[in-house]
Amino acid sequence: MAPKAREKPRPSPSSAQPPPPIEDLFTSINKHIQRSEFEQAAKVADQVLSIAPGDEEALHCKVVALIKADNIDDALSTIQSSQRIAVDFGYLKAYCLYRQNKLDDALESLRSQEKNSTTMILESQILYRLGKMDASVDVYKKLQKSNIDSLEINLVASLILAGRASEVQGTMDALRIKPSSSFELAYNTACSLIERNKYADAEELLLAARRIGQETLMDDNFAEDDIEIELAPIAVQLAYVQQLLGRTQDALEAYTGVIDRNLADESSLAVAVNNLVALKGSKDVSDSLRKLDRLKEKDAQNFQLSGSLDKLSSNQRLTIYANRVLLLLHANRMEQARELVAVLPGMFADSVVPVLLQAAVFVRENKAGKAEELLGQFAEKFPKKSRAVLLARAQVAATAGHSQIAAESLAKIPDIQHMPATVATLVSLKERAGDIDGAAAILDSAIKWWSNAMTEDNKLDIIMQEAASFKLRHGREEDAARLYEELVKSHGSMEALVGLVSTVAHVDVAKAESYEKQLKPLSGLKRIKIDNLEKTSGAKHVEGTHVGLTEAQEEVKTKEKPKKKRKRKPRYPKGFDPANPGPPPDPERWLPRRERSSYRPKRKDKRAAQVRGSQGAVVREKSEATSGTNSNTSNPKSSQATSSKGATQNASADQSKPSSKSSRKKSRN
Repeated sequence: MAPKAREKPRPSPSSAQPPPPIEDLFTSINKHIQRSEFEQAAKVADQVLSIAPGDEEALHCKVVALIKADNIDDALSTIQSSQRIAVDFGYLKAYCLYRQNKLDDALESLRSQEKNSTTMILESQILYRLGKMDASVDVYKKLQKSNIDSLEINLVASLILAGRASEVQGTMDALRIKPSSSFELAYNTACSLIERNKYADAEELLLAARRIGQETLMDDNFAEDDIEIELAPIAVQLAYVQQLLGRTQDALEAYTGVIDRNLADESSLAVAVNNLVALKGSKDVSDSLRKLDRLKEKDAQNFQLSGSLDKLSSNQRLTIYANRVLLLLHANRMEQARELVAVLPGMFADSVVPVLLQAAVFVRENKAGKAEELLGQFAEKFPKKSRAVLLARAQVAATAGHSQIAAESLAKIPDIQHMPATVATLVSLKERAGDIDGAAAILDSAIKWWSNAMTEDNKLDIIMQEAASFKLRHGREEDAARLYEELVKSHGSMEALVGLVSTVAHVDVAKAESYEKQLKPLSGLKRIKIDNLEKTSGAKHVEGTHVGLTEAQEEVKTKEKPKKKRKRKPRYPKGFDPANPGPPPDPERWLPRRERSSYRPKRKDKRAAQVRGSQGAVVREKSEATSGTNSNTSNPKSSQATSSKGATQNASADQSKPSSKSSRKKSRN
């Protein structure tokens, strides 16, 4: 048996190499951080922690290094593992949660921290990402007294997304800064001009922002590709302005260039793809869907935006999803559209767009009733968000012919009830539904509201005019006359006076004649006799003038004289002499030859019936033929009977034959 090999002696602890001093390790951490070698700095911090577990400075250095190296998950796990140590990582934890897009948790973690400029900046960014723009603006305004670089850039961006673009110029004047101070500020200011519909000024400022950005980044020794990536948001926004200005071809080329070169940050690329898809509309739907597929998460089975696009605002992400659904509807991919709209309400709970998209899918499937039910339930559950939903429900119902449901939906929007367009739509819907009393009540309510309204642009006369016309159309002459009379007394409307006279004439002739005297006489028609005028077909309009008395009288005279018909000479055929017409034409010339009385059929050639053979057979056939011929000649009636009998025999003989040929004819027909 072979002897066992001796084990190597283990080195004693006293003989092991001693660890480096902690001071040297911290010096090494500092060098790595200055060289932006953050992963190496985190490894050296682990060496310090192996020597001195729980060292606060080493833990802090490790967490910061991991964050700088974009290892957010490792940084957050390090923070959570050090909870037993009395180290306050509240701010760093909030920042890590912010980077993971866990915004509510990040805001909750930040509330335990002391209010200072650092925590307030992070709070404003979290509020910005949450879509709480007004709260973000308030935090930025509190920081104005602090000397913080680039604070005005974020402040202007928050004002724009809060819908307060009109305050941007005043804020910049208060801060004593100009848009050209940096290309980022020029870009944000241009966005505020876009919100205010000043597209030409925005384009000019965006061009200036691109020029300033190129100069600044070249001074900082950026490579050409890196410069294009940094300035990609400006290029996309320029294309958007060109699109708004109607230069669609320029915008199309700009979007396509950004996408094809792929030299843009992911957010700018997503905006370019979405805008290109919106610009193309329903053209080339398959290509648009393929472009949107570039924005989805790679491992996701269904369409889901990549996590790198979390920097986009909630409205921007929702717009991309909405365009995706519309493209699926155009492509008739109903199953994918249903799956996508089913998850959108959970992703965007504060928006009404998901429920509108669900209704659009139902309408596309010819299920208007389900769409109306869905929109109605949402409006009852969220009355503060119901305006757009009720308008959509009214449109769906009106298109489907459900006039009563459409009218009920519009009636639930109080702030537009008495607007002329809404009143006209409601009246039309009620008329379609046969509810004439309801339509009249809507007009009466609108008249009452506008009578008490203290607005400069009063619509009372328009509403009253339409109400009078409506009531006259439905046989309510007294109500129509009353409205016309009020219009005449309050506004002195000549059109209302004409309507009043024509309406009252059906009810009270004397009153109509009294109002008729208020009508202004037409110049040039004082001496025209009504009797003569009634005989005419009406006055003829001549450009710049009216028909006078003499012209009208001349027209009456010409109308009274009957016109003499001009006799035309008869046209004869060529060579025909009417003095010597000759014999009359044959009256049967238009009949077929067989039907004319002079028609004589040709006799059959008797020689054709001669057959070679025995003489007796030939004689017998001849005698039979002669007897038959003689009988036919002597008795026409018997001839007809014989012919019909022969035809019947022939028909019966034909019927005994196979009918495959006639079947083929029928099949071909």
